[in-house]
Amino acid sequence: MICDDVADDSFLLQTILQAEPCQIEIVDSGAAVLAFLETTSNLPDLLILDVMMPKIDGFEVVRRLRESVKFQFIPILLVTGLNEEDVMNEDNIKIDGIIHKPCDPDTVIAKVRVILD
Repeated sequence: MICDDVADDSFLLQTILQAEPCQIEIVDSGAAVLAFLETTSNLPDLLILDVMMPKIDGFEVVRRLRESVKFQFIPILLVTGLNEEDVMNEDNIKIDGIIHKPCDPDTVIAKVRVILD
């Protein structure tokens, strides 16, 4: 699953990941991620989540997922222009990796493969 409020960024990630054998679901907000997860019977194997989004940002989505018994084990890759230190200084942020913007296709694929393998 890809969540980014910028359609071009979602499209780029989708294009990169189409080289891999995977099914991709795209949503455009933190609220949409939470709503999708509450209504689906097929949880994603990975959530690629933008940090800077209006209303419910990526950090808040991570906090809510990690507090949930049902969703706490979904691997999360954050997509951000922030540096790694700023991300790690956020309270209660337990993620599986960071993808820095602008996204490097080889890095994205490598990080996804590590998590899914």
